[in-house]
Amino acid sequence: MIIVTGAAGFIGSCLVQKLNDEGFYDVILVDDFSNPGKNKNFEGKRYSGQVHRDDFPEWLRRNQLLVQFVFHIGARTDTTETDVELFDRLNLNYTKEVWNICVEFGLPLVYASSAATYGLGEHGYDDDENKIPLLKPLNPYGDSKNEFDKWALVQEKKPYFWAGLKFFNVYGPNEYHKGRMASVIFHTFNQIKNTGTMKLFQSHHPDFRDGEQMRDFVYVKDVIDVLYFLMHHRKDSGVYNLGSGSARTFLDLAKNTFKALERPVDISFIPTPEDIREKYQYFTEASMEKLRSIGYPKPFHTLEEGVADYVKNYLSKGSYL
Repeated sequence: MIIVTGAAGFIGSCLVQKLNDEGFYDVILVDDFSNPGKNKNFEGKRYSGQVHRDDFPEWLRRNQLLVQFVFHIGARTDTTETDVELFDRLNLNYTKEVWNICVEFGLPLVYASSAATYGLGEHGYDDDENKIPLLKPLNPYGDSKNEFDKWALVQEKKPYFWAGLKFFNVYGPNEYHKGRMASVIFHTFNQIKNTGTMKLFQSHHPDFRDGEQMRDFVYVKDVIDVLYFLMHHRKDSGVYNLGSGSARTFLDLAKNTFKALERPVDISFIPTPEDIREKYQYFTEASMEKLRSIGYPKPFHTLEEGVADYVKNYLSKGSYL
């Protein structure tokens, strides 16, 4: 039995499909299941049961003998949310409880961290665990992820195998429900379809021209391939980056979306919303040497490849992974 928390969400539901594709059907979906839009993400997938996230810790204690692996992907991920107590409860303390149960019963654990932990990148973007206490996230979401990473690293008792994955800017199928927090590719597709144009955020940083803010965009299919690899690897515990390893501009992203739609490029710029302007990452790029060093072999999609697949095979058809 394999556990996937956040199973109704974007990455979690894609992971469930990957497990099904590889012949794993004894999967337990953990989420709150209250959002009909999210629940479409797991329609047609094969699984053994559903457990509400509030009931999951006690369920895991009762059923630990049946569990082979725990993927803790579920989290509150809104980078504009300011309620620290909410993040403490749903991200930090909840993950501590899951960790402690995995320690108690000898269960392997992979959990979702975030590139939001890196803040403005003052200490770079390499996944050196010695630097984690120095990081300064820009929002409560990033703080909650970094606080857990710091906590995990100093625990005397750890799961026999564990990995925290710092997801960079993940995009791809099954993010229809995410609203404002959906990827820029998702929003670009919809703007182009509706208006024939795309409005990107202006730069408010002297070192970056409009549209040349750079992020490490990573296709969700690559993310779930890494998750699946770790399920079988089960050694070399630690915190790892999970990006493409290549920073690209938002202009690159938008132009490739126009190309995939076979539309003429029409891009303009609007001010970055004030509620995120002062806490905006202008550059991220994952150092991927650490994951490669433990034997992860597969290449990552280029931005061109990922956007083309996402737009043509999913967004244009309204289909799910």
